[in-house]
Amino acid sequence: MKKRKLGIGIVGGGYMGKVHAVAMHSVGAVFDTNLRPVLEMICTTTEEGAARKAAELGFARSTADWRELVTDPKVEAVVIASPQHTHLEIATAAFELGKPVFCEKPLGRNIADSRAMVAAARISNCVNMVGFNYIRTPASQLAREIIQSGEIGDVTYLRGEHTEDFFADPNIPGTWRAQGKSNGNMGDLAPHIINASQALAGPMERVLAEIDTVVKERPSDNGMVPVTNDDQAQLMCRFTSGAIGSLYISRTAFGRKMGYAYEIYGTKGSIRFDQEDQNALWLFEGDQHPAREGFKKILTSPHHPDYINFCLGPGHGTGYQEQITTEARDFLKAIETGTNVWPTFEDGLYVNQVIEASWQSNESKSWINLDEV
Repeated sequence: MKKRKLGIGIVGGGYMGKVHAVAMHSVGAVFDTNLRPVLEMICTTTEEGAARKAAELGFARSTADWRELVTDPKVEAVVIASPQHTHLEIATAAFELGKPVFCEKPLGRNIADSRAMVAAARISNCVNMVGFNYIRTPASQLAREIIQSGEIGDVTYLRGEHTEDFFADPNIPGTWRAQGKSNGNMGDLAPHIINASQALAGPMERVLAEIDTVVKERPSDNGMVPVTNDDQAQLMCRFTSGAIGSLYISRTAFGRKMGYAYEIYGTKGSIRFDQEDQNALWLFEGDQHPAREGFKKILTSPHHPDYINFCLGPGHGTGYQEQITTEARDFLKAIETGTNVWPTFEDGLYVNQVIEASWQSNESKSWINLDEV
């Protein structure tokens, strides 16, 4: 099939803006996509910074005004990699022009923003997708295959965590990360493991949560400042399937760098995974001989989803950038076919519902049903 160019605009030139730009440069060659992205324009907060990023990342043009990017006729699809409070306005403007949107997680800064974004996507009937990259590792895709095929039977329990230590030291300054509810642990890390639990065990029915601030004050140029958001949370949950589960999320977990991990128990076996060893999945099959029982370590290889496009060597592994490139492939496929690929804006809204239900549970000290949020 003949390849067609597709003009891409990316709002945001920071950590995520860069990885999305790199993904768009490479995705055509990696996956031989029919749509071949062309980096038309990047937007950052200043004209000078945008120009530097354009030169660094290979964009044709740059701007400090996201409206200029969205309305540019050469920009055919928009990637939003800017702060949460900007997502709603940018996505709505793009949808009004009939342009597909890929938005980094979390979808909105709160449930109201997310609902408005889902409504805008529905009205426009445009392709929409949310960036939850970790679930796209070959190992986690394999875990989904194992569960969906019934190899470990019906899921009975899921334990998940997303733990990091970038804010564990109390002497770390009270930057923007310490201010504002949407910048806290529940707004930053929780969406990833909630998305993982949805992918692996299905949607939740209800939650019971406790949310806590570990470091109450942090130093600044003006002395100690109060921390106005959360550091850690624990959630108990009941899934609509009948399974039960628990999640722990923390940005103050000393020693953890990427503790996106889960254990899943079923009626025939179990699996476990840790993102810090992202190229391995552990499987326990329930019909083993008692003298040979144990978890089996499965090293990812060309036999597993999307691995072969990046590497031909079993056990050699894939990394973070490969997750983003796989997302880019899915976004392009959705645009090409006109059919959304999971996770959509509605799936992003579900994550915000769990977060809102958790906050309500923390305040009321009671179970909260998601359908009442």
